[in-house]
Amino acid sequence: MQFLVPRIADLTDTQSQLFLLAQALVVKHAKEASPAPIDVDVADGIASVAATLETAGKGIIYEHRAVSIPAQRLATEVTAAIRELAGRAGAGAAQLERDAATALRALERTAREASQEASDASRPEASWLALASRVMAGSGV
Repeated sequence: MQFLVPRIADLTDTQSQLFLLAQALVVKHAKEASPAPIDVDVADGIASVAATLETAGKGIIYEHRAVSIPAQRLATEVTAAIRELAGRAGAGAAQLERDAATALRALERTAREASQEASDASRPEASWLALASRVMAGSGV
C-alpha cells in the first residue's frame, strides 16, 4: 500500500473505484492466462485501452492495439468490462469513459514504475503484478 497509495491519491472516488476494478481484472486475468502477462504487458495493454478511450473522447473512433499478444488479450478483457459499465451508465457513459481513461493511465504508470523498481532492485517479488496480487488477496477479492 505504501507504493500504491501515493500513485492514486489524486484520483476521484469514481476513478479510484475504476482503478481498483481494472486492477482486479488484471490480477484475475494474469492468474488464468497462458502465457501470463508480465508488468510490461499490463502497462502496454492498459495504455492501449486508455488511448482508445481518450481518442473516442475527441470524437474519433479508433482502437489502439497493444504490441504483444498477452497485452492485447488483457486489453480486450478490460475494454469489455468498461463497455459494459458504460452501457449501464446511460447518459453518464462519456464521463465514465473519461474517468476510466484517467484511472487506466494511473494503472499504467504504476505498473511501469513498479516494474522499473523491481528490475533495478533485482526483486521480482516487487513487480506490479506481485504487488497487485497481494493487495487484492488482502482485500478479499
